[in-house]
Amino acid sequence: KIINCSKCTRLVKFRKKISLEKRKQYENQTYWGKPITGFGDTSGKILFVGLAPAAHGGTRTGRVFTGDRSSDFLYKCLYKVKISNQSNSESINDGLKLNNAFITTALKCVPPGDKPNKDEIESCFKFFKQELVNLQNLKVIVALGKVAFDTCIYFYKKNYNFINKYKFAHGKIFVLPNNIKLVACYHPSPRNVNTGRINEKKMSNLFNKVLNL
Repeated sequence: KIINCSKCTRLVKFRKKISLEKRKQYENQTYWGKPITGFGDTSGKILFVGLAPAAHGGTRTGRVFTGDRSSDFLYKCLYKVKISNQSNSESINDGLKLNNAFITTALKCVPPGDKPNKDEIESCFKFFKQELVNLQNLKVIVALGKVAFDTCIYFYKKNYNFINKYKFAHGKIFVLPNNIKLVACYHPSPRNVNTGRINEKKMSNLFNKVLNL
């Protein structure tokens, strides 16, 4: 259902445009160019959530957090704490497996300028909700970046009459309905890494903390 969705005209148009006007280094590759599903261990207790697939990462490779610099950094840290079986995420055939964790995006298509419209997010919430239902052992949601964090809060407000006001702060832990914990985490973007806002040690320490929640 996710892969076949074409509800949001603006997003469909944009992902098709990206898949045709490829980044030069990938011009010989066939882009996935469709919505992205979640990936990982469906019996795991941890859910990592990003906002949306990257234009030349997930939209190109067909798997969330795969084939871009954010995923390079993220998987180095996940591997250090043994959540993943390898330190890289390059393609859907690279042998990557997650242990005790699932990873997804709140929005299943890349939006122009990484800025989705409210109606697009709300339309995609039905898929996000089903992913949460499928993860029967879910205990912790790790929001990768402030926008993903705010989107998770918005999702719970729309679906669970949630009224608490939570403010993003890296490493802070909040409680959601059904006693699920929400962990605020800086996005593993090159900008955050290059400015020193986050590094492998800080990120790995947080993921270790998550494993023990």
